[in-house]
Parts: sequence; structure tokens; C-alpha cells
Amino acid sequence: MVLRRLLFSLLNNPQLIEKLSESRPIRRAAQITAFAVTKAQLTSKDAAQRMLRSDAIQQLKREVSETPRDLGEMGRKMGRIRETFVKELKTGMEEIKGQMKRQDGK
Repeated sequence: MVLRRLLFSLLNNPQLIEKLSESRPIRRAAQITAFAVTKAQLTSKDAAQRMLRSDAIQQLKREVSETPRDLGEMGRKMGRIRETFVKELKTGMEEIKGQMKRQDGK
């Protein structure tokens, strides 16, 4: 309880925060955090673009546009979409493993 109050008062002290922000370890931590966030944003944007271009999504769009006549037909279409998705997922995982091996070899 006492430790909590002490920590709260220290963290709400603007002068202490300013001095800490000028220290080298805190600046470096901020740089690393900014790099990680930027890298994650770029990676997720790239992954989203690849996903939109993927065969599974294109196939899903085509299948949805064509209204199925019965549930059996819908099940078969969804099975084909699932197969396409699984195939693309396996291919993507193999590519990632290859990239990781190449990075480890450098």
C-alpha cells in the first residue's frame, strides 16, 4: 500500500518524468518501441494486401456472388474454399520458414 502511493507520487512528478525522458536508456527504449510498432504496422499492412490478393478470398467472393441452390451445394463450395485456404496457409508457412532459415544463416 505504501509502495503503491510512493510509486504513484513519483510517476505523477513532472520534473522526474522529464529527467527520465532525457536519459539514454529511456530514449533507447522509446526508439525500440517505435521501431517495433512501425515494423508491426508495415507487416500487417503487407499481410492484409497479400490476403486480399489470395486465391481463397477471390474464390470466396465468386462463390458468394453465386447464390447456392441448396445446403449440400453450399457445403461443397465451402469445402473447396477451405482446401484452397489450407493450401495457401501451408505455402505461406513454408515461405516464412525459408525466410527464417536464410536470416539465421546470415
